[in-house]
Amino acid sequence: MYSVRRLKMPSNGFFFILTPIALVLHIVGSYKLIITPDGLTLQLFGVLSLVFCCVNSIVFISAFRRPVQNLFLLLFPLTTIAIASALLFKGQKTVLPVTLGLASHVLLSVLAYSVLTIATLQALFLAFQNYRLKHKRTLPPLQLMPPLQTMESLLFEILWAGQLLLSASIISGIIFLDDIFAQHAVHKTVFTISAWFIYSLLLWGRYKLGWRGYTAIRWTLGGFAMLMLAYFGSKLVLEFILN
Repeated sequence: MYSVRRLKMPSNGFFFILTPIALVLHIVGSYKLIITPDGLTLQLFGVLSLVFCCVNSIVFISAFRRPVQNLFLLLFPLTTIAIASALLFKGQKTVLPVTLGLASHVLLSVLAYSVLTIATLQALFLAFQNYRLKHKRTLPPLQLMPPLQTMESLLFEILWAGQLLLSASIISGIIFLDDIFAQHAVHKTVFTISAWFIYSLLLWGRYKLGWRGYTAIRWTLGGFAMLMLAYFGSKLVLEFILN
């Protein structure tokens, strides 16, 4: 917590020893929340905890090759909140039978949400870095952040990966789910497709028009807002407001 308050990452030894332990515990906990003898339990905060579990795992593995450790400054406190919410708040429990098609769709959806969550956190750090440079303020100590160009290139690499996974998730939903425009799923489908179009326009704008900086950040955050409304917004209404 001291490192988070000071905007400093802990030492590499501390990071690479304790983080895997926390990840293993989180994976076990998420498995018990989601997988039951009767099938999949996709409750709002349980899935949120699972998404952060995937996000943390992806970032940790990526940290061996890319400068992404700074993302944990936001991920660690957000993960704590997600786990606590999953343990404290129990929404309407719906158990779905496990099939290969459903499992594939859920896996692709969680991976897509996870990667695009990482892109959003990267965009927030990029916005922070742009702000500091624009106002000629010194960056945090110990060179917390990589150069601006590296941060921006990394953002679009993550966005491409997330968009591919989101496309696969939509296709799997069309193939394996009975009716993606059924009454209980129509809002999720509309928001998800809207997010897909926003990310597609952003990537096209980057390739054709050279979009960068705050333009890229705004489009990234807009796509993520649609994506969160697609699943977590609809789940919040169904499990806690209408229940």
